[in-house]
Parts: sequence; C-alpha cells; structure tokens
Amino acid sequence: MSRAAKSLLVFGIYLTALGVLLLLFPNLLLRIFGAPSTHEIWIRVNGMFILCFAYYYIQTAWHGLTDFIRWTVWGRGVVIVYFVAFVLLADAPKALLLFGVIDLLSAIWTFVALQTDRTRKAVS
Repeated sequence: MSRAAKSLLVFGIYLTALGVLLLLFPNLLLRIFGAPSTHEIWIRVNGMFILCFAYYYIQTAWHGLTDFIRWTVWGRGVVIVYFVAFVLLADAPKALLLFGVIDLLSAIWTFVALQTDRTRKAVS
C-alpha cells in the first residue's frame, strides 16, 4: 500500500468512528463540543453520509486508486474554509474548527505522501 493510500486509510478509519458516533450517539458528541443537544434526524443522517464517505475512502485506499486519492486532497482541504465561514457568519460552535483542522492536516499528509510516492516511483 502506498503512503498516500495509508494516509487515506487512516482518515477513513477516523471518519468511521465519527460516523458511528453521529449515527448512534449524536448528543454525546454534540455535548463534548458544547453544541446543543438535538432530537432531529439530520445529525444521524450526517453520520450516515460520513460512514458512506469512510467506506469510499477505505476502499480507495485498499485498491490504491491514486486519482481518487488525489481528488480527496482538495475536497478535504477546503473543508476548513467552509467551517471558518460557518463559525464567523452562521454562529456555528468554534469547536467545529477542530474537525476542519483534522481534515486540513490529513489532506496535507496525503498531498505530501502523494509527492513522496511519485518521487519514489520515478527513482525506481
């Protein structure tokens, strides 16, 4: 498995844990981050979507789909921009930024890993 694939696998495992928490115990996670509890279905729907993304990322990593891995870098990297906007403009909890930072750092990790994999492949 390439370094880039490993980075995406780790991110997929993180998303799996986050998705399960949102699906099964949403108010626990909301409480930890100081957000109000909810009984709305939407938080669980988001957990389901996150689990779907986790599945795609884990499968992509296992199958070494480099193009898709590269595409995820930009998608994950822009999450912080949206979350900053939500905090500044929509009064979202500041704790949301932690999730954006995790996405950004994981995207940077994958980007660097892609460059390393490319360099190693060119040398071989």
